[in-house]
Amino acid sequence: MQGNLPPEAQEKLEELQDLQETAQQVAAQKQQAETDLQESQTALDELDDVEDDTVMYREVGELLVQTDLDEAHDDLEEKVSNLEVRVETLEKQESRVQEQFEELQSELQQMLGGGPGGGPAGGPGAGGA
Repeated sequence: MQGNLPPEAQEKLEELQDLQETAQQVAAQKQQAETDLQESQTALDELDDVEDDTVMYREVGELLVQTDLDEAHDDLEEKVSNLEVRVETLEKQESRVQEQFEELQSELQQMLGGGPGGGPAGGPGAGGA
């Protein structure tokens, strides 16, 4: 079917496919950031129940390095804060991509006769194949 499309419509269709791919990538990144945020928030909440003199370790590459409660708490608070900003940014990006997708989809439908001033009301599928 794509071979029968006018060049402008073919270009819009390719842009639409690219936007769909971008939307999927953004959604996957957002889901991962939300998971990381939830895990970090849970860890931060758990630190509230840890006694001050508890020996703690944090992961540095492939090593575990001893750390104190205050440092672990500060590190996790910073990580949570950064992840909250990341999730918010990805949500905005996801909304922008969705708006662009819907706009492009509408333009393509109008080009193909589905909009005002377009082709017959029967739309695609009318005619021989």
